[in-house]
Amino acid sequence: MTNISLAAGQSMHATSIVVGRTGLLFLGPSGAGKTGAAFACLSEAAALGWNAALIADDRTILTVHDDRCIASCPDPIRGLLELRGTGIVRFRQIDRAVMQAAVMLSEPSAGSRLPPESETFSCNGASMPLMRLWHDGAVRPLSYLRAARPELFLG
Repeated sequence: MTNISLAAGQSMHATSIVVGRTGLLFLGPSGAGKTGAAFACLSEAAALGWNAALIADDRTILTVHDDRCIASCPDPIRGLLELRGTGIVRFRQIDRAVMQAAVMLSEPSAGSRLPPESETFSCNGASMPLMRLWHDGAVRPLSYLRAARPELFLG
């Protein structure tokens, strides 16, 4: 289990979005591709006619309310998304949302073709599924996430 503990109002290095009704928190080191993967998911959701909204890019404030992890955005970066090589762009933004899953971006390796059976991300005691997504330039990462955990994307 991956645990994160933050003081109230503190931010962490993560990108957060909502696709359909599902809040996704993208985790990984700087340069791992969090923004690119999140943007691709937003674009794919919009193409499907789903709700697609940015909460925060690069820095996400996480709080816990009623055992649910809530993501919000620091004011200076509200509505802004930095696409490497393209620049800073505006995207439809919402102030906060409940996160249903965390997505850890990692590099492909022969030794880790399959993720562990069940991983959990815990934010100050509020747990959610942790999904692994190889940063391999997949054009439609939302399709990968939906295939891995379809129950998160129903209704």
